[in-house]
Amino acid sequence: MLVNDRALLMLSGGLDSILACRLLQEQHVIIEGIHFSTPFMKDLYWPRKAADLLGIPTKFVRIGDEFIDIVREPVHGYGSNLNPCIDCRIMMLRLAKEYMGEIGATFIITGEVVGERPMTQNRNTMRMIEKRAELNGLILRPLTAKLLLPSTPEREGIVSRGLLLGLSGRGRKAQLELARRYGIDDVPTPAGGCVLTDPSFSRRVRDLMEHGELTAGNVRLLLYGRHFRLPSGGKVIVGRNHADNGGLLQNALPGDYIFRVRDGGGPVAVLRSGQPQDIAVAADLCARYARGDGVMDVLYKRKKEDSYSSLEANPSPGELHIRYLI
Repeated sequence: MLVNDRALLMLSGGLDSILACRLLQEQHVIIEGIHFSTPFMKDLYWPRKAADLLGIPTKFVRIGDEFIDIVREPVHGYGSNLNPCIDCRIMMLRLAKEYMGEIGATFIITGEVVGERPMTQNRNTMRMIEKRAELNGLILRPLTAKLLLPSTPEREGIVSRGLLLGLSGRGRKAQLELARRYGIDDVPTPAGGCVLTDPSFSRRVRDLMEHGELTAGNVRLLLYGRHFRLPSGGKVIVGRNHADNGGLLQNALPGDYIFRVRDGGGPVAVLRSGQPQDIAVAADLCARYARGDGVMDVLYKRKKEDSYSSLEANPSPGELHIRYLI
């Protein structure tokens, strides 16, 4: 039996979780948030903004190796690409259940909507996930509750079922109207699901798996630039813009080689796990995406070193670029 009206919100940072929280705040439920991030996420801008908007204390939890293990071998398989959605959801809910006990919450709130996500948001899968997470009846989905069996907080009168919604499908018209009602002007852009559902990103992850390199540190580099696998097994990543360049520099390891064109008019490139003969190839790939023609002076060094060396590089021919591109 539930004994209070304190709940834990699974805060993604998206509009659905924001609206789910607002609906329960209208019923005077005391809410705290929890947000889980993985190595496949760039930043926490929207989750932090959502927590501030809702005015709720929120715990931010980083999941590293445990999530990598799930991506490598998901018990319930993958979705359309390398997205282990069911296993991911079960893991996060189990971790949320542990935190519930710490804060004295008696149920969990999510922004799920029946039919919005094909792999995890259908009635049968929702029930299965809830059971595997050992949270039977303790997950309340305010946006779609009227399409589901009543949760424990509804049955025990902590929450009024009549004030909840029965949304379904992938349309956002109802959510946007509700956002206007709550005065939410800065609406998060729909993410379209996990980045692991993207075919090109999944190819990069599969490449890491095939080379035994699926670690949190290597995954972080996947979020930036163009990726090339060299015959030696080394890997070159070339930035596409200023944000990529910054991300590559921030996430390069001490032993990685860093490349840049001397005049500063081009990308940053990183060579990881390469051989000495790969330095010239990496410099050519860096030069290919720099602004300029002909031979270029490319600077390079290991990240841990203070000074650069230089070599002359030719923009790599198109066939080299295509042959190595992941």
